[in-house]
Amino acid sequence: MRLYIDPGTGSMLFAILIGVIGAAGFLIRNAITKIKFLLSGGKSKNLGDGKIPFVIFSDDKRYWQTFEPICRELDKRGFDVKYMTASEDDAALNNPYEHVQAEFIGAGNKAFAKLNFLEAKILFATTPGLDVYQWKRSKKVDYYVHIMHAPKDITMYRMFGIDYYDSILLNGKFQIKQVRQLEKLRDLPKKELVLAGIPYMDDMVTKFERDKVQPNEVKNILLAPSWGESAILSRFGGKIISALLKSQYNIIIRPHPQSVASEKDMLDKLMAEFPNSDRLEWNYDSDNYQVLKKSDVLISDFSGVLFEFSLVYDRPVLFANTNFDSSPYDAWWLEEEPWTFDAMARLGAEIKEENLEQLPEILDDCINNPKFSKNRKAVREEIWVNYRHGAEVVADYFIKKYDELMKKESEEKDSGDKNSKAKKSKKKDSKNKKSKNQKSKRKGNK
Repeated sequence: MRLYIDPGTGSMLFAILIGVIGAAGFLIRNAITKIKFLLSGGKSKNLGDGKIPFVIFSDDKRYWQTFEPICRELDKRGFDVKYMTASEDDAALNNPYEHVQAEFIGAGNKAFAKLNFLEAKILFATTPGLDVYQWKRSKKVDYYVHIMHAPKDITMYRMFGIDYYDSILLNGKFQIKQVRQLEKLRDLPKKELVLAGIPYMDDMVTKFERDKVQPNEVKNILLAPSWGESAILSRFGGKIISALLKSQYNIIIRPHPQSVASEKDMLDKLMAEFPNSDRLEWNYDSDNYQVLKKSDVLISDFSGVLFEFSLVYDRPVLFANTNFDSSPYDAWWLEEEPWTFDAMARLGAEIKEENLEQLPEILDDCINNPKFSKNRKAVREEIWVNYRHGAEVVADYFIKKYDELMKKESEEKDSGDKNSKAKKSKKKDSKNKKSKNQKSKRKGNK
């Protein structure tokens, strides 16, 4: 009788095997690196108890935009950063910073397998789902910190996305309430919540002020949706593209990066129906700065890019009513409507399936109507704390947190040494007492 393994199970077992092999190789290389460091006269205090002091994990190359301002600030302060990326072509691998050492650790399960055995004081990531899916908390990582990669509700992550981090860096005060509500509902310990800001958007403001942007002769309309069943392209498909092409403007379509992985068939059909032309462009740049800079109006759904565009470039937006289904997200657990939708209604005009035919007219009104510009400042204050100083605040936090962890470790070690000495002393006293008792008994016998 032959053993049969179905393709799905075989694929899973193969992924596990590759992960285990990758993790073993990582541990060996890590040990060799530490030995070489010590033999070359490296300062042992940097190794602490054998753990890497500070690790950034990026599951995709597009998040270098999120992390670079923080890396630059930490580098300026001489704070060493180990940057682990799951993208072989990540720009971080060629970063110019002396104190930022970047390494490709494999893609997918191979990367997570290495992280599951990582030894570090602090691990910093924008990846949700820690200890929920294949990425598990390592027993040898002291502290996990999450930062949001977009300005919106913390509850817009897939369910349980941030539950098992120790700390979250937030960008709006209202997010504190959301996290505390989720913790209470799920009986979770309270996380450390830090109002940090949005360092990568601070950078975008600086770059935009520095660049001399000439007005477009023909305005560019950027369609940049999120992904999933509630996103624009899933709900409206080619209808919204057809409606946009009836306007007098040029159209740029920038699918969400996750759509490329999860909704490839849909995108292929749309690109075949609406190919690149002199009026339509499909954009897949890893950095969205250039495409946002050259756009005059943005159309989106519940994607954070809507806030990036509106608040950084101070330009009009339209948002699509896609009858958002909150069931896959943490937002489902809370009774109130997500802040994102209230804010969008203040920033721009709403598109519905029944008014798609009027989209050219809606665009004209949105471009020329001054009422939306008045609301941008208020929304900016709600979602963007520490405006233009986010990287400094984050760097301050990490240096302080690292010092706290080292102090705690030192105190625990001192306490352990004292307890050990006390036990030895007690054992010695007990032994001496026993010896005296034995001597006393011998004398009595005589």
